[in-house]
Amino acid sequence: MIGDILPAGVRYADSRTDLTHEPLHPEEEQHIALAVDTRRREFTTTRACARKALAGLGIPSVPILPGQRGAPQWPTGVVGSMTHCVGYRAAAVARAGEALTIGIDAEPNEPLPDGVLEAIAFPKESAAVDVLGRTNTGVCWDRLLFSAKESVYKAWFPLTERFLSFEDATITFDVDGDSRTGTSGGFHAELLVEGPWPTGRRMAGRWSVRDGLLGTSIVLLHSSVQTRRDT
Repeated sequence: MIGDILPAGVRYADSRTDLTHEPLHPEEEQHIALAVDTRRREFTTTRACARKALAGLGIPSVPILPGQRGAPQWPTGVVGSMTHCVGYRAAAVARAGEALTIGIDAEPNEPLPDGVLEAIAFPKESAAVDVLGRTNTGVCWDRLLFSAKESVYKAWFPLTERFLSFEDATITFDVDGDSRTGTSGGFHAELLVEGPWPTGRRMAGRWSVRDGLLGTSIVLLHSSVQTRRDT
């Protein structure tokens, strides 16, 4: 599913089942030794996906440990992102010479719990979600908004090592793909934090909804970074 919204040059791997048989490196095993079973499954499967994606770049198996705020520490010369939700795990990577940063997120295509939308959205975002929900009923737009903001954060943090909260970016969606069902499209994020911004104030992303899941991605290629810096 996540592969639908990634550009050429980005390698990815995903799984709808937990790959608990996949071995961990000793450093990873030490990190996860006291984790509950659910966390162990998430950790092991996302690492298996990450190593498969890295193999697509010709990079051998290496430990991938969480760093500051849990961001994965990729091998030198690589940028990437991981995501997991119930029934889905994925990782995406690219050479640092081709992409500046990657942020991906996957969520169930289900409404957010009560009260969450109000906590993550500006009034204009909530109003847009309401309109989109009445015209494209197959997409849980409130959850898609949450996912898009997660992808923004995952792309932002490796560049700045600065926390980005939900109220630090606004999201605008557009719909393309299958115009009858509205199952894919793009989005734009505008950062509201003080600059300088490594990629410009705006980021563009993609979204897709399929098989009970929704996904979002931001991949900033070097060829597009200068234009964004000038905005």
